[in-house]
This record gives sequence, structure tokens and C-alpha cells, in this order.
Amino acid sequence: MIIKSIKLINFRNHQNYYLECKENTSLILGENGCGKTSVLEAIYIITRGKSFRAVDSEILKRGTDYYRIEIEYNNGEKNIATFDGKNKTFIILDKKTRRLPKKNKYPVVLFLPSDLNLISHSPSRRRDYFDKIFSQLDEQYNQHLLKYEKTLKQRNELLKNEAPYNNLFSWDLLLSKYGTSLFNYRKTFIQEINTKLTKTYHSIAKNDDEVSIKYVSEASECSESDYLKKLEENYKKDCILGHTTFGVHHDDYLFFFNQSLANGSASRGETRSIILALKFIEGNLLYEKLHLKPLILLDDVFSELDETRRKCLIKNFQDNQVIITSVENITNY
Repeated sequence: MIIKSIKLINFRNHQNYYLECKENTSLILGENGCGKTSVLEAIYIITRGKSFRAVDSEILKRGTDYYRIEIEYNNGEKNIATFDGKNKTFIILDKKTRRLPKKNKYPVVLFLPSDLNLISHSPSRRRDYFDKIFSQLDEQYNQHLLKYEKTLKQRNELLKNEAPYNNLFSWDLLLSKYGTSLFNYRKTFIQEINTKLTKTYHSIAKNDDEVSIKYVSEASECSESDYLKKLEENYKKDCILGHTTFGVHHDDYLFFFNQSLANGSASRGETRSIILALKFIEGNLLYEKLHLKPLILLDDVFSELDETRRKCLIKNFQDNQVIITSVENITNY
């Protein structure tokens, strides 16, 4: 699916914005703060169903009571997303729906400047990063993640109110079910990424260094019954602290560079090559599993990369539709 154009009304600082896209690479040029990232955010909403950085009420242009996103594709199809201050609505083939249907979601590889710091970021940032990838690779992962988060929130509310364990048991059953499911998905996906990571890194860095990701989880190899038992054992401590201390919501992904933690052993350039490799693998996995060439959204990352890595980035995604934001003209690439 190739985007032909995008139109925004009352979206962040855009009162009325129109962009005509090219089939291969489109450049959105402008100074920082002019709303370039907002255009990518709007595209992400209408292709994935929600923003990658905010809730709808924060996106609405100040002083207005609605926003509207309209995308036209090369086949003539138009998809629309609107928010009236309370509810978001998608209009797909003239049919209104509160959520973007699964069949109308399109794979996206989003590259933000903050991604280049993923290795040194917090565990929660790394979990969020990989959750977004895995949710695109498998819709069931996305559903189990949403159910896990909803169940965890409910359990934590009960803990804050010092509810007896009997009141938590049904929630613990669900937490155990979805927690073990998420662990198994994450373990499988990381294993698959690791089979490709070093080779992909070599294609960028042109050396013999080894790169890997270690998936770290408290729930490692837990059965549902093991998971449930651990939640019960931690009940008293959890009541005192007011939150659930055991579970896959504490998982982390550690990057290793030549058998040492990359955070500290890999140079700035090596770190950027690792993240580039991860993005390339993300794009390849989405294509392999969904049989669709993902849309590539690059948000001002060229300013963070040297010339060699810039060329490598463009070359890798030359068969995809790419939309780039930048403060400098990069037409030479």
C-alpha cells in the first residue's frame, strides 16, 4: 500500500496541512519545532491505530475541538481518523469504527532519534520498544499484552486497597496465563532476531564483531502454575508496597558486544550500527511474516548518523516507501 497524500486539520500545531508523497522517498524539510514529527505521528495513527507518543487529547491543537487525519493511497482508497475531544473514530471504506480493524493495520518501521540511545535507556523503554515490534509481528501478542496490562492494573488497585488474597486469585490466574504467554513470545522473537543480528551488523560495520541480545525475565521457564505460585508467595510484600513485584512487566533486553555488555563496551559509532541492524531486521521480519513491505518513517535520524550509515540506511530500505523528516537537505542520498 503506497501513500499518495496526507491531510491534517487541527493536528498539534498544524491547522491545515497537506503533503503529497512519492512512491519511493519523501522528504519533510524544516527547522526543529515546526511539526515534522507530528506528520509522522499522524501517519502512524492511521496505519497502526494509535500514536507512538501521546494520547489524543494531547494531540488536539490548542483552542480547537477536533482533529482530522486523511490519507489517500495510490489505489484511490481514503482512510480517515477523527477525534472530537472525547472519542476517536476511523472511517475505512466509508464504514465508521472506534478502533482501527486488524485487517486495515499496515506494518510500520518507525525510527526515532531516541532509538539510538536504546542500549543505555531504562528497561521500561526497552520493553516498550520491543513490545511495539512484537505487537506488529503477531496480533495475538498484542492482544495478550493489552490483557496483561489491564489485569496488572486491576491487581495493583486491589493491592493498594489491601484486599484479601481471595479477591486477587482470579486476577492472578489471568496474570499467570498472559504472563507466561508473553514470556514465550518474547523468548522466541529474540532468538529469531539473534540469528540475524551479527550478520546484519557485519553488513553495516564491515568487521568481525559479535552482537547479541539477552532476554532477561523473572518468569524464565515458568509454567502457569509456577507463575501463579510466585504471585501468591509475594502477596504480603505486594500489599505493603502497593504493586505487583513479580512478573514479565519487569523484563529487560540486554545488548552484548563481543560477549560484554554493549552499554560501556561499544563505542558511539558501534552502538549506532547495532541499532541500524536491529531496524533492518525489524523491517525484514515484518515482510517475512506479514508479506507486506513495511512503511518506513525516519524522524530526523540523519543528523545522528555519519555518511556511511546514512547511505546504508537508504540502501537497505530502497524497495520500501520511506518518509523522512530532516532539518537539512539530504537529497544527495
